[in-house]
Amino acid sequence: MPIDVGGYLFIVELEKIPTIPNADEILDRSLRRAAKRMREKSNKRRAHEEFVRTVYESVHDRLVAVMQSYPEIDTLPIFYQKLIDILYGIDRLRQSLGAVAWAARWTRDHKGGLAKEVRYGEDTAVARKRAIARLASVVHQVDDDLLFLNEVRNVLRKIPTVEDTFTIVIAGYPNVGKSSFIRRVSTAEPMVASYPFTTKEVIVGHCDIGADRVQLIDTPGVLDRPANERNAIEQQAMAAIMHVADVILFLIDASEHCGYSIENQLHLLSEIRSLVTVPLVAAVNKADLSLLPGYPNISTGTGEGVDALFKTLCSYRSPSPVTYRQ
Repeated sequence: MPIDVGGYLFIVELEKIPTIPNADEILDRSLRRAAKRMREKSNKRRAHEEFVRTVYESVHDRLVAVMQSYPEIDTLPIFYQKLIDILYGIDRLRQSLGAVAWAARWTRDHKGGLAKEVRYGEDTAVARKRAIARLASVVHQVDDDLLFLNEVRNVLRKIPTVEDTFTIVIAGYPNVGKSSFIRRVSTAEPMVASYPFTTKEVIVGHCDIGADRVQLIDTPGVLDRPANERNAIEQQAMAAIMHVADVILFLIDASEHCGYSIENQLHLLSEIRSLVTVPLVAAVNKADLSLLPGYPNISTGTGEGVDALFKTLCSYRSPSPVTYRQ
């Protein structure tokens, strides 16, 4: 069922996730803030009490800010949910966010009682140190989760932004000419962004046809093998194919210069056809080297047939707003 993502606010959220501080950074900043507040109190007992209250409040606020910096995973378009799950595991991400939430609740619930112990205790300095030690222990318990969330944040910011517009996804084996096709038909220089954990690149190109914007996405190459044997790169490609495309262009290298047989390429084509509900157009690239009857034959090297094929793909544009598929 389509989801209207409303101008890509969700993706903007991914790009704006701030650096996640570790446990020591959270504690150090909070202690400095508390020390400043403590100096403002002339009464010794109240100064120690204020120190504890301020540290607990500051740590709580910083932990809450960590949680709030991440968008609700369930509200993300399914494509981005799939990518997060492939790269890290959604359950693992939720577990770390839940651990930070637990630490924030503990800090909130114990602030008042420990501050009173400091104020009314026999030795306020000792009571203050004990309260801060308990807090530091709790925050350090979630340090691994904070580090993990920052690692995820660093990768999510690099995921290329896929716009909410008519989208052509180019699929096929590696080295069949997918990127070359995008460079041929895009009026602007394609945006190239490094894909997480790989030396591969994903290319997102755009061109304007009248008042309409067309988006082209090159997916990492997919091999013809069982889904459970595909690596993270291939799984990411399949996520784009199944959840972003309005129409799919499957390129075949009949010359087999890509290093893979026509038989394997056609088998992958058959698999993708069985998985998607959007239109799929298969075409043969490198027609200057080898032809294959029954398919449009093009050459991204010479430009032969590229414009005609692109017009065919664009003919699938819908006058209604394009939205993500579930």
